[in-house]
Amino acid sequence: GLISEERYQELLEKEKQIAAEIYRVEHVNIGTGKEVTIKELAKIVKRTVGYQGEIIWNQDMPDGTPRKLTNVDKLHGLGWTHRVELEEGVGLAYRWFKENVKDARM
Repeated sequence: GLISEERYQELLEKEKQIAAEIYRVEHVNIGTGKEVTIKELAKIVKRTVGYQGEIIWNQDMPDGTPRKLTNVDKLHGLGWTHRVELEEGVGLAYRWFKENVKDARM
């Protein structure tokens, strides 16, 4: 399930401290280090937002994007590892968007 807003803020503060150290050190990739296909990501987003329609793929590009797995070795070396899995993160982002869309400039 989703984590509480308080726990999320606590984790975010820790991440900010690590981010400051990363910025001081050098360029570092941030991510989970886990590969996910565009199709898998689309299914996660579809479930999260409750979309009932069909996802239509561009048949002119059947192979999609070449593999792009983020190397997070430097990040892990600084003591940071992700604590939120992709599906939970998409849910948190979507919830935040729904709560804040009225204040967005579009």
